[in-house]
Amino acid sequence: MGVVRDPSVSRYTAGRLSPIRRVADLRRLRDEQFDVLVIGGGVTGAGAALDAASRGLKVALVEARDLAAGTSSRSSKLIHGGLRYLEQLELHLVHEALTERGLLSTRLAPHLVRPVPIMVPLPAGNPVARVGRRAYYGLGVAAYDVFAGLFGTGRGMPLHRHLSRDGARHLFPSLRADTLSGAIRYYDGQVDDARLVVTLARTAASMGAAVVTSARVVGFLREAREVVGVRVRDLEAPDEPEFEVRARTVVAATGVWSDDMSQMLSDVGVRPGLRVRASKGVHLVVPRSAITGEVGLILRTPTSVLFVIPWGGHWIIGTTDTDWKLDRSHPAASARDIRYILDQVNTVLDRPLTTDDIEGVYAGLRPLLSGEAESTSKLSREHAVIEPMLGLMLVAGGKYTTYRVMAADVIDRAVRRLGGSARASSTADLPLLGADGYAAAWRDRHDIARRHGVPAGVVEHLLERYGSMTVHLLAMMKADPSLAVPLRGAPEYLAAEVAYAALAEGALHVDDVLTRRTRISFETPHRGSESAEHTAEIMGEVLGWDKAVREREVEHYQARVAAERQSQTMPDDLAADAARVGAPDVRGFAADRGVDLLQIDL
Repeated sequence: MGVVRDPSVSRYTAGRLSPIRRVADLRRLRDEQFDVLVIGGGVTGAGAALDAASRGLKVALVEARDLAAGTSSRSSKLIHGGLRYLEQLELHLVHEALTERGLLSTRLAPHLVRPVPIMVPLPAGNPVARVGRRAYYGLGVAAYDVFAGLFGTGRGMPLHRHLSRDGARHLFPSLRADTLSGAIRYYDGQVDDARLVVTLARTAASMGAAVVTSARVVGFLREAREVVGVRVRDLEAPDEPEFEVRARTVVAATGVWSDDMSQMLSDVGVRPGLRVRASKGVHLVVPRSAITGEVGLILRTPTSVLFVIPWGGHWIIGTTDTDWKLDRSHPAASARDIRYILDQVNTVLDRPLTTDDIEGVYAGLRPLLSGEAESTSKLSREHAVIEPMLGLMLVAGGKYTTYRVMAADVIDRAVRRLGGSARASSTADLPLLGADGYAAAWRDRHDIARRHGVPAGVVEHLLERYGSMTVHLLAMMKADPSLAVPLRGAPEYLAAEVAYAALAEGALHVDDVLTRRTRISFETPHRGSESAEHTAEIMGEVLGWDKAVREREVEHYQARVAAERQSQTMPDDLAADAARVGAPDVRGFAADRGVDLLQIDL
């Protein structure tokens, strides 16, 4: 059974991913046998670890890089049902996703998932065509609302509304009037994807799960034809030998690396059972001032759907949908990708965007279950759970919004294998850390600000990132006034957030903080390079870095930014990939460029 938390220890304290906790969890990996060992610290892996721990199982999670280092930090930042899946008649997928959206925005993580208004522009044309299009799209958005549940607290989002051309331009003045006959406004959920993953992992840790990042699985332990654990390399201590972790069940939630798990067992003739294709999605970030509008947009393009989504003081514009077979750790956006997005969005804007408007660019890989379709945009967003070998479960496919369903499915399968009396999944009723007390804290935010002597805007910013755990950051700022100052180069973030990331959120490197605990890497024109030194100073105090380590961390980060900038000037994927992989990985191992490197690890 799982590790039971001492009742005298708060959920927050039990869920702190501190440097001391990492040492203790590494010891647990070496010394204990787990019921469930999860490989992969993305949203599905973190969700699976939480699901298993909440059932009273003894759980460990290992991640080669950082929490949400892959796909789970590079999405469109939406918790949504997927309007285009309605068109493809994947009705069960839409209903499932909208149910999860309601749970996240009202019960599980209301501090992290909130409504964002999105407009479907209706193109100009002859009167008959205009009526037809409004009826067609109106029916789709109405169905979206019906699937979400028309009324009640569970939906968490307002209902849709039809708009005239003038009404649409009032909400989005930057829309070209000559391309528009009207619009429909609806709501979806917005999330900081990486923050949700960190919060899931911390909530799992609060329930007794051992959570260790920079811990790379390099092989499976087998007894006869059964997987009984894994071999792990601690990438923060590269000179130390690999060690074994024993587990009754291993769950691989490794996204675009799923096929590699089966490759590790190829010597005993294990066939993958499923194939995962990586589809690259590129997003551009521009300042809010570049476009005048109060709502987001969803636009049809020849190959995908394009979103223009408000994101604080910025707009996120994306995405592309193209096959990717190169470096999976650091997918690169090319000049062609950037031009494609600009060309598509500029068809509806009265002031065209140029590359000079771009503040940030990020690229992620969607793990799609491979089928017969040639186009990745037609591949299914369904998920699958398979058991290619006794003791090993693979979960793959799916979409960010339905992570909890995927996690419950794979842990249900693990529980059946384990036998015993583990209870059914209860994560639909389990608020994540920071959710309890959030509504009251938001209501009282002005009083909280007054009591702590900080502007109300600071409290609002913290509440929308940490929920009710904001009190801990405010206490840190009171105890050390140097943490109450803005981070150099990124004044919307506080120094306290960097210290907190290293102290409680498992951040081990400057890149972890600037790219995932905050989003400075794509929210600033300098991509975080002007914040790296201050970040290293603050993290160094928490993690005990000397001058040489701090300088090396800054150097690594600057090299990463330079490589990304260079890749984004390259004409195609091959050239962009070659430029991006020129920057060494801060965790000290070669990028995953395919099976050849994997064989070296074995």
